[in-house]
Amino acid sequence: MLSPKRTKFRKQHRQVRRLKKTANRGNKISFGDFGLIALEGEWITNRQIEAARIAMTRHVKRGGKVWIRIFPDVPYTKKPAETRMGKGKGNPETWVAVVKEGTVMFEMAGVPVDLAQEAMKLAASKLPIKTKFAVRRDLE
Repeated sequence: MLSPKRTKFRKQHRQVRRLKKTANRGNKISFGDFGLIALEGEWITNRQIEAARIAMTRHVKRGGKVWIRIFPDVPYTKKPAETRMGKGKGNPETWVAVVKEGTVMFEMAGVPVDLAQEAMKLAASKLPIKTKFAVRRDLE
């Protein structure tokens, strides 16, 4: 699973308001020929990213190259079940990546268009948001 090696602080504030804006960086296909773009803002967990990566690489039979453009660097805390209110913030449970609308989440190269599109479709089914398949502009 993806997670930071170390952080300055164990817990962070929740970044809910920033999800409503569109991405002004990380919104272009930079490395590969094809990309999977987020059409909504959402927190994507490290397990969801890993499930999408496995689905893509298995469909292309480990051919081509895959880039993961998002990284789960925000700790997600949760209080234990049946715990009374108060007594501070809960312990970190998992890590999430803050994904805004328009962010390129995955890129792929070295495979035909139809194979890449099917692999990205499988990866999109593992994610909790609507996505769009995109081809690099100079490739069209």
